[in-house]
Amino acid sequence: MSARGLRVVQLYPAEMNIYGDQGNALVLARRAGLYGFDVSVEAYEPGGDRRVLETADVMLGGGGQDSGQGQVVDDLMAVGPVLRERAAAGVPMLLVCGLYQLFGHEFRTGAGDVLAGIGVFDATTVAGTKRLIGNVVIDVPGLGHVVGYENHSGLTTLNAGQQPLGRVVAGDGNNGRDGGEGARVGNVVGTYLHGPVLPKNPALADQLLRGAAGLRYGDEVLTTADAAMAAELSRLDAVAERARAVAAGRPR
Repeated sequence: MSARGLRVVQLYPAEMNIYGDQGNALVLARRAGLYGFDVSVEAYEPGGDRRVLETADVMLGGGGQDSGQGQVVDDLMAVGPVLRERAAAGVPMLLVCGLYQLFGHEFRTGAGDVLAGIGVFDATTVAGTKRLIGNVVIDVPGLGHVVGYENHSGLTTLNAGQQPLGRVVAGDGNNGRDGGEGARVGNVVGTYLHGPVLPKNPALADQLLRGAAGLRYGDEVLTTADAAMAAELSRLDAVAERARAVAAGRPR
């Protein structure tokens, strides 16, 4: 077994995977393997062993309906201190849609319920009256254009000082008003981009992996072990670039 292992943990995949966001874990595992890491992918579900969270190198969370958020919110609040501590320590996290909302301060549903969040992001979300749907292109510092697909009615507002993940080039983003999409605190990324987002954006996947490798091993350099692995990464990147071009060129 390789001495350089990485543990990828999916948060609540049974409840929060409405748009195939588990595909992000497949991409991370595949790319990490090509970079020579021995990767394990584990699920954390409500009532699970908190040690899974305490030892994760990367955490991923997906989107879900209001009912799915309601199923996980109590457990999320219970493990919130662990997640905030891990976020502050620099553990990379990618939270999509529903879990992005619950990593803010609160989500006010269309039924008038208030789902408390854990406050990693300085943001609040309220249910809107229409859905924001379609392909999205955002400009992310250090990564350039990131492409995905949004489908949400929640309108997220970032408080002063909270940085978005990126600025909207095409699409609606957080709320269709202020031009921001997602949020970022350290190595923790929140976004409304489904698709899943990582297959079309390998640079974002590699950024998460560099953060994980740097935290665990003190080395953020990603290198392939041989020519075959390098060729496979090039092939995957070429496929991703074609997918990005198609998605960016399609009308909303």
